[in-house]
Amino acid sequence: MAILAQLEAVTNDWFLIENGKAEDNYFETSFLLDYLLKQKKGIWKRPSGGVQISVPIRYDGNSSGFYTRGGTLDSTKKEAITQVNFAWKHAYGNGTILRVDELKNSGPEGLINLVSEELEGAQESLRDILATSIYNGLEGDSENLTGLNSVCDTTATTNYGGYASNDIVSADGTKVWTGKGSSTTTVLSLGALRDIKTAAAYGKGKMARPDLMATDEANYDILLNILQVQQRFTEGVKTAKAGFSGVHFEGTDVFPDRYCASSNLYALNTKHVGFAVHKNGFF
Repeated sequence: MAILAQLEAVTNDWFLIENGKAEDNYFETSFLLDYLLKQKKGIWKRPSGGVQISVPIRYDGNSSGFYTRGGTLDSTKKEAITQVNFAWKHAYGNGTILRVDELKNSGPEGLINLVSEELEGAQESLRDILATSIYNGLEGDSENLTGLNSVCDTTATTNYGGYASNDIVSADGTKVWTGKGSSTTTVLSLGALRDIKTAAAYGKGKMARPDLMATDEANYDILLNILQVQQRFTEGVKTAKAGFSGVHFEGTDVFPDRYCASSNLYALNTKHVGFAVHKNGFF
């Protein structure tokens, strides 16, 4: 059967679904994009301009200690804050309406608004490439998002945000600007899940450990089977609120993402990941 042209499909015998929107058999929806962009969770900034996106970071502590009466206090000024810089990334979704089609689709014969449907498709296409790009590595940084594979790059000499691992070092020798990742094949288990969370932990206190873990659907099904047997999970807190599948395990929401590369798993602390979106550029 021949596929109807778009104009004919949206003008004749339109079956009203979800207030006149087309039934979507193509696009997937990304929870990670929903959480960070739509819900504005994690790092969320709306700068109005600038050559780059600059993020101040603390990489050391100030001088401190105990003292007694008459003792000497250390007044040495320690350099503890610097800034890292990220380039703006620009993405688009094309929505083209021909005037002759708009004329044909006007009046009572136009059972839906052709312009609105075209814009919807443009926005969905844009969301799709963003959801894919969010996992990019440094090889795609010239145009694509600075993705999670960039964050997890363990090469100490590779720049991220303008600095390599050896460029930002605390007075005690701690290198805080270091990618954490592993390409070693690991059998999924509760122990492996905990090891990944521990390796990805940063800082101190209750917000140190990852609160989100994204993986592909095959890994998620394996983990779900393990957790069901152990009865060590509840329904995902963040994912359920947004209408997505996920489970909550020891303080972390684990969820499947069809945009995630096969066999990969990412442990994220959303206190340290997010978006800076230009005030004039949010869809």
